[in-house]
Amino acid sequence: MGVNELCAQDPQTARDEGVQISRGTRIWIAGSLLLLGVIIGTLIAFRETFGLAADESPLISAADTGFVFISACLVMLMTPALALFYGGMVRKKNVLGTMMQSFVTLGVVTFIWVAYGYSLAFGPDVNHLIGNLSWAGLQGVTSTPNPSYSTTIPHQLFMLFQMMFACLTPALITGAFAGRFKFNAYIMFLILWVTFIYCPLAHWVWGDGGWIKNLGGLDFAGGLVVHIGSGAAALAACLVLGKRKGYKKEAMPPHNLTLTFIGACLLWFGWFGFNAGSALSAGGLAISAFLVTQVAAGMGVISWCLTEWANRGRPTVLGALSGGVAGLVAITPAAGFVSATAAVVIGFLASLVCYLAVSLKSKFNYDDSLDVVGIHGVGGVLGSILVGVFASVLINPDGSNGLIFGSWHLLGVQTVSTLASIVFSFFGTWLILTFLSKFTDLRITERQEMKGLDVTQHSENCYRI
Repeated sequence: MGVNELCAQDPQTARDEGVQISRGTRIWIAGSLLLLGVIIGTLIAFRETFGLAADESPLISAADTGFVFISACLVMLMTPALALFYGGMVRKKNVLGTMMQSFVTLGVVTFIWVAYGYSLAFGPDVNHLIGNLSWAGLQGVTSTPNPSYSTTIPHQLFMLFQMMFACLTPALITGAFAGRFKFNAYIMFLILWVTFIYCPLAHWVWGDGGWIKNLGGLDFAGGLVVHIGSGAAALAACLVLGKRKGYKKEAMPPHNLTLTFIGACLLWFGWFGFNAGSALSAGGLAISAFLVTQVAAGMGVISWCLTEWANRGRPTVLGALSGGVAGLVAITPAAGFVSATAAVVIGFLASLVCYLAVSLKSKFNYDDSLDVVGIHGVGGVLGSILVGVFASVLINPDGSNGLIFGSWHLLGVQTVSTLASIVFSFFGTWLILTFLSKFTDLRITERQEMKGLDVTQHSENCYRI
């Protein structure tokens, strides 16, 4: 008896006729409890080493701490917002399955980040490629600031802020293979991708000693790490998994654009924490990042609508939402380095280029279900390169001058950094998926695809039929 039938019955009947707990489930529960016991015992035995009761540093700024705390909450909101955004664009038989792929990252990635992910991404450098494991289990990550990243907010808060980025990034990839990835295979992919792709890439770009950071590459809030990383991975996933059944043969329109509209609005709202929060202080740089984020997103909406108007005779709601996201994606790496005037150009160009990329995907014959490659990948690449054109030390003295301010150097650095991120994420993702395919099926079966993810992967229906 399925879950929906049980829920429809009298509660007492449902309890009496509920699915029996299998032997494998009992072993899993016992093993989980044992693992939790080991973790708790370790914390008790080494509570002083792990700094759980560290004193608050007098250097901490209450204003900066409050600002970054709120920003972290806004970035956390972006993951369920993305679930709504994607959920509205798929067919109704895949709504819950698609949303679950985003939402579950909040659980899985949080555990990885605490266990070892943060240490790999931001811990003490090893050969400019990865952090070591000295901060595993958040050992030494206390309420005292870490001067390598900020002198005015607690180290724990910086870790939390970056955790929300790590949760969001793999969720972005799921739009590329919406409607065809097995959930158990996805969980394995998620663990491996965050460990072997996201953490090294974050260290290269943001970690103290990372080679792209040492080279002078600029990525204020995630163009290289989040958008190019997820976009390149999305392309690899499309190619490895193949096309949806019926692709190009039957219509696959969004089932509920109202959900997509709500998700896009929440993403825009959360993006202010994403970009402005990356200043890590409540000051002029955060205000500048907030301003250019709004300007670029607004120009993205205008550009996409005008392009659709010229090409199709009328603008669409989905197009306007896509244009806003394209503008947000492109301004992300540049948010702390460019002026509002530059943001007008970046937002307008990003939307136009992403529109063209989305329009051309059928000619390249890959099935990117929800245009992750065309918007996040292409928009991230464009934004990262344009940092090398529009960046100014007048906006951020810790940055560099770009091409229009007389320096070619930064443009070259941004190009190298962009290419490195694309190659690493694309081929790394390809290897991970190929490796997993040797041990398990990545795709649901053809029959399951016809029924949809909701029923076959989660025994639920989004809508009562």
